[in-house]
Amino acid sequence: MTGDVILLADDDRAVRTVVGEALSGQGYDVRATGSAAVLWQWVAAGEGDLVITDVVMPDGDGLDLIPRLRRRRPELPVIAMSARSTLSTAVRAAQRGAFDYLAKPFDLDTLVRLAARALSRDAGAAGVAPPVALDGPGLVGRSPAMQEVYRVMARLSGGEHTVLLSGESGVGKSLVAWTLHDQSRRRLGPFVALPLAGMTDGQVDEALSPSPVSGARLSTRRRVGRVAEARGGTLYLPDVAEAAPSIQARLARFLGEIAGASAGHPASPDVRVIAATTGDLRHAVANGRFREDLFYRLNVVPLQIPPLRQRRQDIPDLVHLFLSQAAADKRNPKTMGAAALACLSRHDWPGNVRELRNTVLRLAALEPASDISAAAVAQALDPGPDGTAAGMRSEATVEQGPASGLAASVSRHLAAYFETHNGELPNAGLYDRIVREVERPLIARCLEATRGNQLKAAELLGLNRNTLRKKIRMLDIPVVRRLK
Repeated sequence: MTGDVILLADDDRAVRTVVGEALSGQGYDVRATGSAAVLWQWVAAGEGDLVITDVVMPDGDGLDLIPRLRRRRPELPVIAMSARSTLSTAVRAAQRGAFDYLAKPFDLDTLVRLAARALSRDAGAAGVAPPVALDGPGLVGRSPAMQEVYRVMARLSGGEHTVLLSGESGVGKSLVAWTLHDQSRRRLGPFVALPLAGMTDGQVDEALSPSPVSGARLSTRRRVGRVAEARGGTLYLPDVAEAAPSIQARLARFLGEIAGASAGHPASPDVRVIAATTGDLRHAVANGRFREDLFYRLNVVPLQIPPLRQRRQDIPDLVHLFLSQAAADKRNPKTMGAAALACLSRHDWPGNVRELRNTVLRLAALEPASDISAAAVAQALDPGPDGTAAGMRSEATVEQGPASGLAASVSRHLAAYFETHNGELPNAGLYDRIVREVERPLIARCLEATRGNQLKAAELLGLNRNTLRKKIRMLDIPVVRRLK
């Protein structure tokens, strides 16, 4: 028996029963109530070693109660639970001093592990972040994948940590970066983006200058003194993996200056850095394409943004948001029924949220009917020769088709990818990025087809055996040798 007492507050009797039994089974003494007032009485009387409370209760808000609990019992950790699983709820919980936040429904094993962590450390030692508002465009999604993103973002609320966002093109890395800025102590300062791809050394030197540069060339004026513009705010570095080696060296020195300032040494840059990448920087470091020292300066807090295909349940909410945006300046608002939403939810979305937004806005602009049909959606998703939308055909159909079918599928994928850039060109280095995306699944499938026999896989691929082994290590491809 642990001897620790957990105070559980939730207005749902079923939740109290299930959670109470799970915690009691681990040896904790659980006292449960459906009232915020009763919870406060227990805490005020000095009872309990951990509080687990719902956010919404009949006689009060669990989040509003947390500051009172912390003032009365600073050492008492509090875990908040809520069915209102939004980013703002997670941020409010963190700012009010919660040890952690769980979105309902949650896994009981996760709660048990979280309770053990809260009881094993001085959870009250951390300071409470100052209250901030979320005035940005807002993140949409209640899927488990997005809940984990919200939890990390909530922990970063009010912080100064450098953050490295990773994820496929179109997942919303820029929006996450803006929201992190909007949650921080620097939210009243500027948010400045500095794309490094294609920049020359001289342009980067000018951009990273802590003060405005005089006599700048007209062609580089828009990038001059970006750090000076971002002073007191956030500097956002999109697609940092595309920076040339010489620019990586300059960026590493710049981040070293920021680290010196945070350590109390005099340094001029007064910015917080948030970087983003569509590629795997660890593989880039291993292959010599990215500086190791720069990677570790950027990778202070890594945050992976999930692709849309891993959060399909968020698609209806996203569609309703985009339809409302499309209707803002129009007198004929559009709607979309369950069949049309299901059609969108089955699509693979290689361009992720950006592609979904473009598709919905295009449908809202071009469809004459006020209710957008499933047939219109299927047509918008690039129908193939058989009339079926490309993203809705099964994998088996593509694999069983001739080589020309594969080429057509790749062509559709690339067309969708270019479309997500809204008429602009993608970042330089597209060939290498596409090859890296295709190479790993191709080698993995050949190894699977040859039952893990690397010699046969090399012959199938037309590669030297040593070359194949090197690529397997470089791409971290698991190899399992199976008997027939």
